[in-house]
Amino acid sequence: MTAEQITEKLQKQKTRGLVIVPTGQQATSTDSTSVAAAAPASYNEVAREDQVNVQISFDFDSASLRADQKPKLAALCQAMKSVDAALYQIIGHTDSSGSAAYNQRLSLLRAQEVKRHMVSECGIPENRLEAVGLGESAPFDQADPKADVNRRVEFQALG
Repeated sequence: MTAEQITEKLQKQKTRGLVIVPTGQQATSTDSTSVAAAAPASYNEVAREDQVNVQISFDFDSASLRADQKPKLAALCQAMKSVDAALYQIIGHTDSSGSAAYNQRLSLLRAQEVKRHMVSECGIPENRLEAVGLGESAPFDQADPKADVNRRVEFQALG
């Protein structure tokens, strides 16, 4: 999908979203470090027909953005710069592999890593980005909570 197509979708309605769907990782190990993140009251799941899916892969059990995946965020970066939105929420999700607490932490770490990339590499002002982790609570494929498509980072343009 081109930057122009992404921009058009984001401008269509600012409260609609953009979903980046990572593939190929599973979150099965545990970690005693905890990172708390509650879903903001303004989070609304975006209808599938209003989402733009860009496949982004993370390594197994990792929130590090791989170098070969960064070019895929370039079109998103260009679109975000051209859309007049006061705030973008970056909402991390996981599949249901692993404990709920671990998945909550991993989803937040993935959202924070994408936020870091958008700030440092794309020049999006940090105050326009909010990283949120929802863990396994909002699967994209509700029929298969362990499906790869559930491991994603979702963007929503707000106000």
